[in-house]
Amino acid sequence: MPSWKRTMWILWFGVLFCSSSYTMSVPFLPLFLFDLGVEEGSVNLWAGVVHSAAFLVGAVMAPLWGLMADKYGKRKMVIRAGLSLAVIYALIAFVQTPWQLVGVRMMHGFVGGFVPASMSIVASIAPKEKLGWSLGMMQAGTMTGGILGPLFGGLLAQAFGLRRSFIVAGIIILLAAVAVIVWVREGKAPEPGEVKNKKEKPLTYRMAFRNRQLMTMLLLLVLFQLSINMFQPLMSLHIAELQGGLQGAVLSAGFILSLIGIAGIVASPVWGRLGEQRGYHRILIVCLIASGIVVSMQFFVKDLWLFAVVQFIFGLFMAGIGPITNTLVVQSTDEQFRGRSFGLTASANQFGSMLGPLIGGLLGLAMGIHYIFVATGVILALAGAALLLRTQRERRASGGARRASG
Repeated sequence: MPSWKRTMWILWFGVLFCSSSYTMSVPFLPLFLFDLGVEEGSVNLWAGVVHSAAFLVGAVMAPLWGLMADKYGKRKMVIRAGLSLAVIYALIAFVQTPWQLVGVRMMHGFVGGFVPASMSIVASIAPKEKLGWSLGMMQAGTMTGGILGPLFGGLLAQAFGLRRSFIVAGIIILLAAVAVIVWVREGKAPEPGEVKNKKEKPLTYRMAFRNRQLMTMLLLLVLFQLSINMFQPLMSLHIAELQGGLQGAVLSAGFILSLIGIAGIVASPVWGRLGEQRGYHRILIVCLIASGIVVSMQFFVKDLWLFAVVQFIFGLFMAGIGPITNTLVVQSTDEQFRGRSFGLTASANQFGSMLGPLIGGLLGLAMGIHYIFVATGVILALAGAALLLRTQRERRASGGARRASG
C-alpha cells in the first residue's frame, strides 16, 4: 500500500473516532441539563446556548489553528486538538451547573480542529488525481462516526449513566490522538515565515480574501451548513407528528438520521471520483440543485416511510457538497496555505451551523417546519444556479480571451 494511502486510512479512523466521540456526548447534553437542575420550561433555551457556545468560539479560533498548522506542522495540530478534546470531554462528566457546562463547551470550541487538520494532511499527501476520492473518503469517515456515536453513546448512557459516557468519549478521542502520534508522519514543517521562494511574499489571510474562488467556496459552505441546520433541531418533533405521537419518536428520528449518514458514506467517495472524471464544478452544481429540489419535496410528504425515503435520497446528493467544496478550496490555494484554508472551511462550517438553528427556529415559530424544508431547498438550489451562471460566465470570458490572443 502506498505510504500516502496508509496515512490516509490512519487519519480516516482518527476522524471516525473524533466524530463518534462528539456525537456520543453532544446530542445528549439537553438531557444532561436536567441532571444539572435546569427546569423543563427553560431546557430548550439552555440547550441552544450550550450548543451555540462551541460553534461561536470555534468559528473564531479555526483560522488561528489553521495558521499554526501552516507554521508548525499539521500533525502537531491534530495531536494538540485530540489531546485537548480528550480532557474537555472528560471534564463534562464533572460539571455541576449549567454555566459550568457552557464554559466547558466554549473550551471545546477553543481547542477544536482535529478533523480539518486531518483533512489538510490528506490533501497535502494525496496525488492530484486522487484528491477528490481521498477527501470523499475522509468525509465518509466523519459521517460513519456520526452514525456510530449516538448508538454507542445511548447504550453507554443507559448502562453506566451520562457522566461516565462523557469519560468514554474522552478516551476514544485520546486513542485517535495516540494513533496519530505513533503512526502518522509528516514532512518537515516550514519554519515560521519560510516560503518556497525568497522573492515571494508570505501568504496571508488578506491575500486569501482576494481569492474569488476561495471566497465562493467558503460562502457555499456557510449556506450549506446554515440550510441543513435550519431543520435538523426540529426533525424529531416533525417525525413525531408524522407518526401520530411522541411514543418512539426518538428511535424513529435516530433511524432516519442514520439513513442520511449511510447515504453519505456510500455517496461521498463516488461524488469525489466523479468530480475527478467530469469536473468538480459540474458535480457540485448537480449536488446543490438536486439536493435543493429533493429536500423541498418534503413539503408534500405526509407519510413517515416516504419521509425516510426522501431523506435518504437527499443524503445521497448532500454527500457530494462537502468533499467537492473542500477539493476546490485545495485547488484554489497554495500548498503553504493548506492549513489556513482548512481552518477557514472549518470556520465557515461552524458559522453556518450556529446561524442555521437560530433561523430555523424563527421560521418554525412563524410558519412551521414544512416551510423550512422549502426554504432549505430554495437556498441550496439558488446556490447551485448562481454557481452555474458564474461558471458559464467565466468559461465564456476565458474562451473570448483565448480567441483574442489567437
